[in-house]
Amino acid sequence: MNTQTFPRLAATEIAALDPYAFFAVLGKRLIHPGGRRATEELLQRAEVHEGQQVLDVGCGVATTAIEIARRFGGQVTAVDIAPLMLARAQANSQAAGLEGKVVVEHGDIMALRFPVDAFDRVIAEAVTMFVDRPRAARELIRVCRPGGRVLATEFFWRKPPTAEARRIFLGEVCPGMRFDTLDDWISLYQAAGLSDIQVTSGPFEMMTPSGFLNDEGFMHCLAIMGHVLSRWSHLRKMAWLMPRMARAVPYLGYIVVAGVKSA
Repeated sequence: MNTQTFPRLAATEIAALDPYAFFAVLGKRLIHPGGRRATEELLQRAEVHEGQQVLDVGCGVATTAIEIARRFGGQVTAVDIAPLMLARAQANSQAAGLEGKVVVEHGDIMALRFPVDAFDRVIAEAVTMFVDRPRAARELIRVCRPGGRVLATEFFWRKPPTAEARRIFLGEVCPGMRFDTLDDWISLYQAAGLSDIQVTSGPFEMMTPSGFLNDEGFMHCLAIMGHVLSRWSHLRKMAWLMPRMARAVPYLGYIVVAGVKSA
């Protein structure tokens, strides 16, 4: 974990953070449904080769972008709309010694600045589900070259949730977010121009003890807990969030969608 010092957020700012931003502040590295398992499935289907141009949309703290550059030798452009995420993504790429291979910049999935057919691979982990889905999917595919691959990780209900779980998760934890079924996601990306679509899915384990440990490793889990305990505002936010997440976790899952841009 890098040692860069970030601006100290006020307690009111901590309380207002969405779960993704809050975990970024705590130093969590994998912040999307499915965690490390989902990312590995996505990377297997991405089939990135050395020298390829890769776009990571909604890069978060740049964990996946760094992994692609380090493991496969891809040239990664990592974009996010949130200044907090961009600051941490930049710091993490610098700490990894990959500044030349991972370029971090501001970007909005709804209006990417890149020209048509600019990238060999386009990745979006837990981004499309927060915005206008059809428009976002079309934009991801627009900037991918014909024959290139577009890959996304999304939430879905693995089984019908109770009314309480639905209300708490969509009303309090992630207000405004709407879920689609597995078939809905496939239809969405097909309509946007993907073919040869492959799908994997699994349980939402990011916020379970075993999933947290598997994603972050023992020592990094200790560091995260140290950050939680370092400020009363962190501890209060975590105490509010975790019981609510626990209500929804049994019903949540992730889906990895991978397809080819049609010629």
